[in-house]
Amino acid sequence: MERPLTVKAIDLALSTISRYGRADLEDRLRQARARLLDDHVRVLVVGEFKQGKSMLVNALLSAPVCPVFDDVATSVSTVVGFAEQPELTLVRPGGGDDPAGEHRTRRTDIALPELSEVVAGYVTEAKNPQNAHGLSHVEIGIPRNILRAGLQVVDTPGVGGLTSVHGAATMAALPSADAVLLVSDASQEYTAPELEFLRAAIRLCPNVACILTKTDMYPEWRRIAELDRRHLADAGIAAELIAVSSAVRWQAVLGDESVNEESGFPRLEAYLAERVLGQADLLSRRSTVHDVIAVTDQLCDGLRSEEASHRDPEGVQELIRTLRRSQERAAALKERSARWQLTLNDGVADLNTDVEHDLRDRMREITRLAEEEVDDGGDPTKTWDQLSGWIEQQVASAASTNYLWATQRARWLAQQVATHFAEDREAALPALRTEASAAVGAAREMRVRETEPWNLGQQALAGLRGGYIGVLMFGLIG
Repeated sequence: MERPLTVKAIDLALSTISRYGRADLEDRLRQARARLLDDHVRVLVVGEFKQGKSMLVNALLSAPVCPVFDDVATSVSTVVGFAEQPELTLVRPGGGDDPAGEHRTRRTDIALPELSEVVAGYVTEAKNPQNAHGLSHVEIGIPRNILRAGLQVVDTPGVGGLTSVHGAATMAALPSADAVLLVSDASQEYTAPELEFLRAAIRLCPNVACILTKTDMYPEWRRIAELDRRHLADAGIAAELIAVSSAVRWQAVLGDESVNEESGFPRLEAYLAERVLGQADLLSRRSTVHDVIAVTDQLCDGLRSEEASHRDPEGVQELIRTLRRSQERAAALKERSARWQLTLNDGVADLNTDVEHDLRDRMREITRLAEEEVDDGGDPTKTWDQLSGWIEQQVASAASTNYLWATQRARWLAQQVATHFAEDREAALPALRTEASAAVGAAREMRVRETEPWNLGQQALAGLRGGYIGVLMFGLIG
């Protein structure tokens, strides 16, 4: 009886807000309504890149359904549910006769051991770069008892911070989830972006648990877990933290059941069985109430402000005067900002020039050393693997050193700019982003084309092209 009442409550809220033109709030309520009418209990596995989300899903379901690579990240969400036989469904947005406006392509002739390899062709960044297949998500069905009751586990791409594309996509999927598992490995305590994402996630889905992975790799994981619990308490986040090891769990799956308890997964399974599946209706009602209240509160804030303006015209005039004073103060700050703006603009220009010059010099030195190695080593086609590996290491080292130096220069520049704000100490400076970049990892592997000849004549021509004598000779010929 509770489920129809909650649907009626959402329908009433939809009819109430329809006149205000808030399409974003209407979409959120429609997602909540679709979640109520769906018999499945959806659990989203979210977190930053390379935290062990896919391996966690595989270990939880005791099946290699999600591809796991050390240097390849997931780019498309994977929804794993129950099916009598292994099956794979590719879901694309738009088109088709599906009521949800989705086009589906299903394959059922897939053996379970081969499922992960097939899925990797669609959900990984390496084999489906920038989602070239245009997939909304991938659905996998496998015969597992933990899924038989309607549980669906969703492996999401790494959020990479709230401002990333994957982060925005994950945030958009949170209202459709019944519960969320935030995954973070035991290499370090919670970072500021993770806590920020967790706060935002709780506002969209109040049923959140924190999973600490890779406890087998880090002996200090207990200290990290305690620090994480302290961070959660300081942030006012009432979320349970569960420490697990997917590698140890996988050993139990392969036959060594004595280590299953040590993996921590029995506690996670108990959480899903008791707190998620066992309280599915309660969680559904709780999420629905959370969504309805959040939507109506946003509308009520605007209506209360409008009502206050009608009841107290003097208050409106005072508010206008306050805004005018703020505007005048902002104009004054802008006039006094010439010094810090000049320092910032000149500093950024110098920083760009210096960073580019430093990186170019480092690349030139690597090029010079590589040319000397080719000249001394003979035929480069025979030593190309070693040479390309050495070049990749040198380039990565140069880029890292250049990035570190640029970060130090940026902080020094920020301090120089901050000295100009002595008269207005309350002015806030924007935070500089200094997290690690993945630009070096995006460099493609160097390869020698097999069809390209590299005989003595080619070597001589390359030497002529690269040397001063060669330039002079070709000039004389011209």
